Amino acid sequence: MRTPDYDRSAQAAGIVHIGIGAFHRAHQAVYTDDAMGAGDGDWGITGVSLRSGDVAAQLNPQDGLYTVSTRSAAGTDLRLIGAVQRVLVAGEAAQDVIDAIASPATHIVSFTVTEKGYLRAADGSLDLAAARGASSLYRFVGAGLAARRAAGLPGLTLLSCDNLANNGAVLRALMRDYLAAAQPDLLDWFDRECRCPATMIDRIVPATTDADRTAVKAVLGARDEGAVVTEAFSQWVIEDDFAGPRPRWEDVGAELVADVAPYETAKLRMLNGAHSALAYIGLGRGHLYVHQAVADPGIHPLIERLMREEAAPTIDAAPGQDLSAYAEALMGRFANPALDHRLIQIAMDGSQKIPQRWLETLAWHQRRGQRCASLGAAVAAWIAFLRSDHPIDDPLADKLRDAAAAPDAMERLFGKGGLIASDWRPEPNV
Repeated sequence: MRTPDYDRSAQAAGIVHIGIGAFHRAHQAVYTDDAMGAGDGDWGITGVSLRSGDVAAQLNPQDGLYTVSTRSAAGTDLRLIGAVQRVLVAGEAAQDVIDAIASPATHIVSFTVTEKGYLRAADGSLDLAAARGASSLYRFVGAGLAARRAAGLPGLTLLSCDNLANNGAVLRALMRDYLAAAQPDLLDWFDRECRCPATMIDRIVPATTDADRTAVKAVLGARDEGAVVTEAFSQWVIEDDFAGPRPRWEDVGAELVADVAPYETAKLRMLNGAHSALAYIGLGRGHLYVHQAVADPGIHPLIERLMREEAAPTIDAAPGQDLSAYAEALMGRFANPALDHRLIQIAMDGSQKIPQRWLETLAWHQRRGQRCASLGAAVAAWIAFLRSDHPIDDPLADKLRDAAAAPDAMERLFGKGGLIASDWRPEPNV
């Protein structure tokens, strides 16, 4: 088993990561661990949980250490990650979180808070009432930035690693909205001193189960409460626009580019769009896992067509970006039998995901007088899911159920003034 090949005790914490769930621990923390292993020091991670104390309870007794199990049909590779130094629970240690952001050693605050964590209203603007709440990322970042300015310290790079189209610009706009309302004296300093690069992140990370922890214990001889499992594939594309120092992530596999948009759009519309379609169609056909759904002969061709014929034509690919090869690789990743990626996990927060995963593709084709059979089937499957007995884990759960139950469900969900903001409109007879 591979272990950290650097002196953990000698590393300062240069990153505060808000939303330290399984994805971060299997993705950005691994790149950071690799960078420190290659000799790039002082990039330890202070993790922050905005609500739940689960990750802190898992990792803090283990001194931040945890395992990553990389699984494929060929077997499992196990490694120990040392990048995370501690985990703070914002509700219990608010001042510690602010102090970590304000620390002179900190240069980056990164985020994996899911789409709903950005607290956007239906029109995409900031929900100011929610943003002033005790568990708002804006509250902590704003307070930390104010403390930095008061201490004469430079600004920070705020690095969104969530599946939002143009996530850097979205974060910047929302942060500016918050500061304009809550800390207007900080706005000009923020504009001068801080940067919000765009990113594209890609790695499949299922929720860890007790069986996963038992498998790790059989190798380690000790139980790892913070264990995560993932696939071999990993990609991280980052806009090269930082406010100050950063890890040399490009030396350990990340791509630093001038424009993330083509990679981000391909990931959202092809991988994420196919994932959501697999979730709702697969659940409707009685499947539990992604690899089961993609093997279903009634689903497989729909997913191929969604990626190749519906999503890919809408993407302005970067030089050397082969979308056909990308679609082929995705089908292979979906079929990985060693990775039990639950469809119900992907199905959560549909109202936050569907606009950028499906509706932008549908709108592109609609403007050209074209229809998308696979995405149409996916939309129908989502509505059927909302009408089913499946639990709906979504910030709009009650409204979605009511809308889906109505005779004019499509109009209530996607029409003008509907629950889901989009340029796409369903046809009147749909």
